[in-house]
Amino acid sequence: MMKRGMPALALLAVLGACAQGSDEAVAEAPPPEIVMEGERLFPESITSDAVGNIYIGSNPGMIFRTSAGSDSAPVWIAPDEENGLMSVFGVLADDARGLLWVCTNPNTLVQPPQEGAPSIKTFSLADGSLQATYPFPTDGPAMCNDMAIAANGDVYASEMLGGRILRLPNGGDAWEVFAVDEEFGTIDGIAIGEDGTLYANAIQRNTLLRVNVDEAGGFTDVTVLTPSREMGGPDGLRPIGGNRFLQSEGNSGMITLVTIEGDNAQIEVLAEGIDYASSVTAVDGRAFYPEGKLSFLFDPNKQMQDPGEFRVFNVEIPGAE
Repeated sequence: MMKRGMPALALLAVLGACAQGSDEAVAEAPPPEIVMEGERLFPESITSDAVGNIYIGSNPGMIFRTSAGSDSAPVWIAPDEENGLMSVFGVLADDARGLLWVCTNPNTLVQPPQEGAPSIKTFSLADGSLQATYPFPTDGPAMCNDMAIAANGDVYASEMLGGRILRLPNGGDAWEVFAVDEEFGTIDGIAIGEDGTLYANAIQRNTLLRVNVDEAGGFTDVTVLTPSREMGGPDGLRPIGGNRFLQSEGNSGMITLVTIEGDNAQIEVLAEGIDYASSVTAVDGRAFYPEGKLSFLFDPNKQMQDPGEFRVFNVEIPGAE
């Protein structure tokens, strides 16, 4: 288990070993913390592409990008009339198609509240240009949260207000309702295992879910998995191979490693003491996660206070190749 400040301690240990002339192999220093450029950003989601570039969405609607190994994340895409970005929730890099998928919802925390409907947009990973917009079904309250991409190119999205999973078939131009279930109430993170099984978590129900399908791939029902420890606001969920996933827990301030075996989920804490952990992504065997600091956004006693810099930290993933 690693506290948020451990990377600096690890670096000091490496320097000390060098000073003592140790004959043992010296481990590489961990990547630096990444500073997001701007104020009151409140990052919600993070993703990474195949070469290690990291993309971060934010409450005001900006998308930040940092090159592999950099310690700074400048604004890469800003909201404007052309792209129609509002508050950015889930972001997901799609290397196969050279796209960044982005969940955007009206920001109700500004005055006056934004008007509009949730949608998922795609941007070019090469230059950040808008490629397409896919509006969400608006037959009731809806909020896009996060996405997962299947091996056949279908995109699945979690919709937390209606308790639904939506699907955009590969090459399609409109979302279809794939699954509705009471267990999907406050559905948040969504991910696909190596065997094609779809998993999700529900942030307010504190549950991990397996989405079951029939032989034709149609939704049948939900299995609520049994975790090895209680969770506190499970949020972002990212596959890292096999039946292993990274998960963020906002309310408990943790990044965890989830290993699913049958109907059970073994949960190992990787980092803790995080001022709201909303998302996580894997790069070169390490879990990168922003500190959301959402109390400065929602707590009336802190809303006028300065939350300070927004940083992305990282921690080693045990058993990562």
